[in-house]
Amino acid sequence: MTRIACIGEAMIELSMLETGAQVGVAGDTLNTAIYMRRAAPDLQVEYVTCLGDDPFSGRIADFIDSHRIGTSGIRIIPNASPGLYAITTSADGERSFTYWRSEAAARQLFADHNFSPLNGYDVLYLSGISVAILPHAVRLALLDWLEGSSVRLVYDSNFRPRLWDSVEHARQINQRLWRRADIALPSIDDEMALFGESADQVAARFAVHHGIGALKRGENGPLSIGQNIEQTYEPAKSVLDTTAAGDSFNGGYLAALLTGKSQAEALMAGHNLASTVVQFRGAIIPG
Repeated sequence: MTRIACIGEAMIELSMLETGAQVGVAGDTLNTAIYMRRAAPDLQVEYVTCLGDDPFSGRIADFIDSHRIGTSGIRIIPNASPGLYAITTSADGERSFTYWRSEAAARQLFADHNFSPLNGYDVLYLSGISVAILPHAVRLALLDWLEGSSVRLVYDSNFRPRLWDSVEHARQINQRLWRRADIALPSIDDEMALFGESADQVAARFAVHHGIGALKRGENGPLSIGQNIEQTYEPAKSVLDTTAAGDSFNGGYLAALLTGKSQAEALMAGHNLASTVVQFRGAIIPG
């Protein structure tokens, strides 16, 4: 059975309503883990993060377990707590986000530069958020470890400028991760923003990527990385909320690819799942 570790940060989510707040759990790599596990129940998907010993951390751990995601990779840090963010929706439907995550337990992931908990997995899945929340010295140590390991690496840059200490560090780390990634899952908008390139320049850069993957382009459908695939992708019938569109694409694509489906089938699976998810409100749609 293929064993996959999804690495990153799971946070408490507050959806602000007229009558109060709805409490949930969210995180980009966690969203992908959930959709991958749903689409391919035979995959052994586990989540690697740090949580505290507070009730909200317990709520996150229970949420992860309820989606049949393994929790053995979660390290509990005494007196720590998870990150928190709130979603506020204006009268015209625009969403805004407020974050409290600077002291989140997940920022202590690999703080001792000990990466042995990652041994034994067949596949590791990282995002730009996973590495952006870490101190730069830890990022560099993680990259050194990855470059010395033969584990299959999946990466999505998921660029969030506010999380990085500098654009220079973001570019440095992402360039090394793209060179190392066996499966590349970039979004064209993120890559344009990070590297200041045009859409054509991003596509040309990934056209010579050594591995396989997908360049996500929203409703236009993905461009295949590593294989020349020509197929048509139908846009979503309606779009209510694009939260987790890219995360769900990654989950659907990886579920197909890691269970032996072809590149063409994996691309279509990812696109179709994302097209379904954007028709619902919230990151995780009813299963």
